[in-house]
Amino acid sequence: MSTESVAPAPGFFRRRVVEPVLGQLRQGLAPEQLALTVALAASCGLVPVLGLTTLLGTAVAMWLRLNVATMLLVSHLMSPVQILILLPLMRFGAGLLGGPSAAQLTLARLKYLFTNDLAGAFQLFWRAELGALLLWLAGSVPVVLGLYWVLRPAFRRIVRRQAASPPSPFA
Repeated sequence: MSTESVAPAPGFFRRRVVEPVLGQLRQGLAPEQLALTVALAASCGLVPVLGLTTLLGTAVAMWLRLNVATMLLVSHLMSPVQILILLPLMRFGAGLLGGPSAAQLTLARLKYLFTNDLAGAFQLFWRAELGALLLWLAGSVPVVLGLYWVLRPAFRRIVRRQAASPPSPFA
């Protein structure tokens, strides 16, 4: 009988998220590039237009010559947060552009407008969505800068640690 203990297999999050991102560092992606990719992906993942995440993330990654797979992985991980902030951004966005107050923009009101006043619904939705996009653009700048500022040194430390330690059995 062997007394050696076998390390448990890493969990789902580690296998499907952490290891692929760290794999980019192992494959030679600079920590600065990976930090920029993750920061921009987080911002792209929060765009207040459902269905735009993949197109926006791919376009940004190709334009800046960043890793598309990492960009899409991180941006799609932001989907729960995107859904949580969608209605508040639309409420404030509608108010920003002279629409109804935040209290008036509810799911019940949108449902009522779409069934009884389609033109009014589209006008309200258009104004709310445009305002939400403006708020998202204004909020994206500090989010990207803050994440980049935090992640760049973190990824540098990981690269130094990987260079000093033996390779992981899960790599």
